[in-house]
Amino acid sequence: MWQDEILEELHRIREEHAKSFNYDMKAICEDWRRQQAESGRKFVTLTPAQQSKK
Repeated sequence: MWQDEILEELHRIREEHAKSFNYDMKAICEDWRRQQAESGRKFVTLTPAQQSKK
């Protein structure tokens, strides 16, 4: 079966990150938000599009 080395690396990095926070989703998300704030990049959060009533 064909394997994508880039995806394997991303999965490994994500697994290591989650393990470092004992798989605590709240702590993982807080760390992502902290990293975003420290990056200096501008992030945009889009609101979900509203569905039209038919």
